[in-house]
Amino acid sequence: MTQFINRELSWLSFNERVLAEAAKPDLLPLDRLKFLTISASNLDEFYMIRVAYLNDRRNDSTPDDAGFTAAKQLEKVLERTRSFQLEQEASLGNIIDVLGREDIFFLKTDDLDKSQREYIHEYFHDEVLPVITPLAIDSGRPFPFLANLSLNICIHMRDESGKNLYAVVQVPSILPRFIQVPSDGGRCFLPLEELIIHYLPDICNLYTICAYGCFRITRSSDFDPAEDTDNLLEEMKRTIKKRKRGKPIRLELSSGFDIKMLGFLREMLRINKKFIFELPGLLDLSALMKISTMKGYDHLRTEAFVPAPAGDFAGCEGIFELIRKRDLMIHLPYESFDPVVDFVNAAATDPDVLAIKQTLYRVSGRSRIVSALEQAADAGKQVTVLVELKARLDEEKNIQWANQLERAGCHVIYGLTGLKTHCKITLVVRREGDGIRRYMHLSTGNYNDVTAQIYTDIGIFTCDPEFGEDASALFNHLTGFSVPPDYNKLIVAPEHLKTFFLDQIEQEIRNAKSGLPSGISLKANSLLDSKIVQKLYEASGAGVEVKLLIRGICSLLPGVKGISENIRVRSIVGRFLEHSRIFSFINAGNPQIYMGSADLMPRNLDRRVELLFPVEDQTLKNRLGEALDLMWRDNVCAWELAPDYKYYRVEKHGEDIDSQYELLRRDLR
Repeated sequence: MTQFINRELSWLSFNERVLAEAAKPDLLPLDRLKFLTISASNLDEFYMIRVAYLNDRRNDSTPDDAGFTAAKQLEKVLERTRSFQLEQEASLGNIIDVLGREDIFFLKTDDLDKSQREYIHEYFHDEVLPVITPLAIDSGRPFPFLANLSLNICIHMRDESGKNLYAVVQVPSILPRFIQVPSDGGRCFLPLEELIIHYLPDICNLYTICAYGCFRITRSSDFDPAEDTDNLLEEMKRTIKKRKRGKPIRLELSSGFDIKMLGFLREMLRINKKFIFELPGLLDLSALMKISTMKGYDHLRTEAFVPAPAGDFAGCEGIFELIRKRDLMIHLPYESFDPVVDFVNAAATDPDVLAIKQTLYRVSGRSRIVSALEQAADAGKQVTVLVELKARLDEEKNIQWANQLERAGCHVIYGLTGLKTHCKITLVVRREGDGIRRYMHLSTGNYNDVTAQIYTDIGIFTCDPEFGEDASALFNHLTGFSVPPDYNKLIVAPEHLKTFFLDQIEQEIRNAKSGLPSGISLKANSLLDSKIVQKLYEASGAGVEVKLLIRGICSLLPGVKGISENIRVRSIVGRFLEHSRIFSFINAGNPQIYMGSADLMPRNLDRRVELLFPVEDQTLKNRLGEALDLMWRDNVCAWELAPDYKYYRVEKHGEDIDSQYELLRRDLR
């Protein structure tokens, strides 16, 4: 038995837990549909990045920590995803049945009555026909470039001489994927591709149509920019263009796809048959997200909530005065993101603020944070923003933000060569009566007011002088040519973070061996670093109780006699995406808690600028300790990893405990 779980298979286990939510009979149907669409979107990205990565390295014979070569991993992944997609289709069928009982129907053209046929006839000719472009493929018209994740219809025709001819119609993404057709009761939806297929004889009327079918292409997005460049911005633009034209890594086909059309597509796309999936139902299940959020059906999904006002900011008249009194904390999405925006807004408008420095990794489409930074620059303040251009799949958006901030007069930088800057920190420098004071916000999550409503993250506000010195030193390192500094309290990757974790675990081992109180409780999105896993195994052997809340990838195998019998691993998959990173050590009876931006993965610890910060205020430590304890007692959203490599729902003993629901209704101040 290997001591490590393969990264890719562990991630697939996570996505299976997401899909399992779609099968829960006690969940409302539109919530079930939402989880199904999330699992589909997750799988798309997995193929674009991870499957593409494995395929590019399939001839590399070097095994991973679990003992699998890239080729073996690829084989296992393709087998698992093939069955997974069939499970998705089966889950959709069950959900559609439930929605039908609520008068929400998904139709085919054969199901339409006379009035509905008249409606779609008019809709097609007025809205669809002017947009679609049938593309014939012959000696004078080469096979078109088809966008990543686009849905298309392939048409097989014959001319009078019996010659095979082919054409492609891209289903336009600019139009609604599901057309609502008139109905006497409830709501009826017709997939756009069904409508286009219905009118193919009118579109392609020159030849005899032999067959048609839908297909969808997933392209590789596993491209990284060249680091040895004089202009990272221009290099990122080139990389984005290259990514859009990545080679196909998956071809999904509708059921009963014509064999000649398939041969034609394989030749045109140059795709191996192992990457081809024929599916019995709809393609691109992620498009159903809009159905899950449609208006008028609130009774079919969990009641919307409004985050509570952040308790630490109750009655706040001046945010800087409040932070001077003590460290403050907000727990998203249970509490409002507004204090973060208010903090930057206050800095932008306060005449005593001299400078604002901030890191941006992923922000929302209409960012209130960016607007505040622009306002600050317009007011003449020194505004420095590190925009990470290499944030995977958000590169184009971040380039636009960088350009907008520069036009507003901000100093925009792009980080260190060879490293992504993933830390989340804002530094405000303010002139006060007793001199210069530095205020900070440090967080586990992004400055994104949209994800702040669906991701669980935690941030603190402080004006601790040693934190301030560290924050200034960090920004000077990121913006200039200074060597990495020695920090007072902050722990920064890639220089110090992995060593810090190893040292902390080692200290718990020494404490256990000396008969002192010991214990480790870690919450993160992923645990993959082999050195940390080995050190946790060592801690287990020394009798240290280790409790791990790992949402996604976990390469550690718990509960194995002689290796990890003192380690337990749980994963919470619920209404909100667990995203906060909390690291707690018993420390001989003097518990220490840290939070930060990093997961326990080589990329975070070795190839990124990450930030870990101690939580020193006892009130905040108590709140975090209570939250961790509540999450560990969850028996509604929690799964536990067993020594057989599988996750099982946590058994219920006594009352139901849904940690996310409890945090929604509980005041943890």
